[in-house]
Amino acid sequence: MTHLDRLEAHLLEMGRVMLGYSGGVDSALLAVAGRRALGPDRFLAVIGRSASYPEAQWRTAIEVARRFDVPLFELDTHELEDARYLRNSPDRCYYCKSELWTRLADLAAARGFEAVIDGTNADDLGEHRPGLAAGRERGIRSPLAELGWTKADVRAASRELGLPTWDAPAAPCLSSRVRYGLEITPDRLRQVEVGEAFLRSIGVTGDLRVRHLGSAARLEVSPGQLDRVRSRWEAVHRFFTDLGFGSVELDPEGYRRGRMLALAASQPI
Repeated sequence: MTHLDRLEAHLLEMGRVMLGYSGGVDSALLAVAGRRALGPDRFLAVIGRSASYPEAQWRTAIEVARRFDVPLFELDTHELEDARYLRNSPDRCYYCKSELWTRLADLAAARGFEAVIDGTNADDLGEHRPGLAAGRERGIRSPLAELGWTKADVRAASRELGLPTWDAPAAPCLSSRVRYGLEITPDRLRQVEVGEAFLRSIGVTGDLRVRHLGSAARLEVSPGQLDRVRSRWEAVHRFFTDLGFGSVELDPEGYRRGRMLALAASQPI
């Protein structure tokens, strides 16, 4: 039995399954595997829409669902109405996921789905992810983690299935770019999203982040993309100052995971 066969058999054992679907690498694989294993009547991918969810990722999620005939439902989430989320402490994700999973659990109960699942993989379990606690509290299943799948396993299976997301960079929510302790606002999220879209438009590929530090923006790109940004720096600087940032800097070390958490540790909220 192949890795994919085991995943599909695992999903089949869960009954009728609802997926919290973002269109990222992990959830896209589960969307396609779930549709294959369970069929259109026993599987549903659900997108939670809010200002913290990138428009580009939504387009990817819609395209994958269309291409692979994945049943899809969209609902609005309201984490930006929660003061605990807006204050942006390091446990911010807990409140976001609490909102999402509460709404999906209610929808699952109303529509007769027996399991709600997420795209957590085994590598995620060792990282700072407060949202995992919210999922556990609401009985959310994580089939990839349950089977011990790593990110590399997910990418390999996605490539085998022909998913366009197989080599996509990680794409957490826009709020993850805002320095802890700095209030989450729709305008700050828009600055991050528009800024990252601009960097993509000038040819930046791979991992990138526009870190919102308040009056300043710090740009992190893959080390191999630093020269591309430097070669367009005048246009880049002008674009970000026009967005409302007082200063703009390019991180010379390039993108690194967990930078906001490290910043919070060095500069306590």
